[in-house]
Amino acid sequence: MYVIRFLRKHTVLLLLYFLITTLSFLGTLIWGLHDRPLPHSPLRTATSYSIKPASNGVLLHIIETLPTNIGLKAITANVTERPDNGINGGFFWQGYLLSIAVMNDHPVKGQPGDYGSGWYNTDRKRGTLVWDEKAQTFTIQVVENASELKVMDRSHYWAQGGVSMGLTNPYGWADQAISEEMPVITEKRMRSGIVYDRLNNVYLVVAPTPCTGEEFRTAVQEQVGDNGLVDGLFLDGDGSSQLKVANFLLPGDHREVYQMISLLR
Repeated sequence: MYVIRFLRKHTVLLLLYFLITTLSFLGTLIWGLHDRPLPHSPLRTATSYSIKPASNGVLLHIIETLPTNIGLKAITANVTERPDNGINGGFFWQGYLLSIAVMNDHPVKGQPGDYGSGWYNTDRKRGTLVWDEKAQTFTIQVVENASELKVMDRSHYWAQGGVSMGLTNPYGWADQAISEEMPVITEKRMRSGIVYDRLNNVYLVVAPTPCTGEEFRTAVQEQVGDNGLVDGLFLDGDGSSQLKVANFLLPGDHREVYQMISLLR
């Protein structure tokens, strides 16, 4: 009888020990999973909007988003009249696009090689911001047409043309911009641009404050990207500097524009 009681007692103790050990192991495993940094999600779609005054008096409206959230579109409207959010794009003349605007090797208006379709930086090599989805990198490439762009997969990229802002070229940026036929660079006009940072965030920036190209560039460097900017472009400006996001509307001079950079979400 004593032997039976002894065995029962120790069996219970063994079962309790096994249960405690198992729970401890599971707890350690779960804690380790929570403590481990999660991998970056390619589906992250965070977008933010801010208004920041620079020390030189230029007021910047800034949309921060991801390259996967960018869509390039041909339009015939003021950006503020569109159902989608975003800003104006590149240069145009009488409805013809004069700046590259290409997604996955297709211009936004017409066919590859068509004049005014978004296939060309018309008449001159100009700065073009390229998002290479496969390489997961931004570059500024100075080209005349989209066939010159260097990407890993021509079915997975977008490219927006404008004029080089030269954020890595503090002494020669103005000469480069003038060589790319930057209009009214020394006059005070409304301005717009697109820039990116070291973490592949992209910023759409509009200044309703009339300013020179240098003043706009300085304000962007000061207020955008937490000192992590790499490079970017001047986009079309003056009355074409337009923005729509949330309840904020910047209509420029209320003119129609023919290309925009939109937010997909």
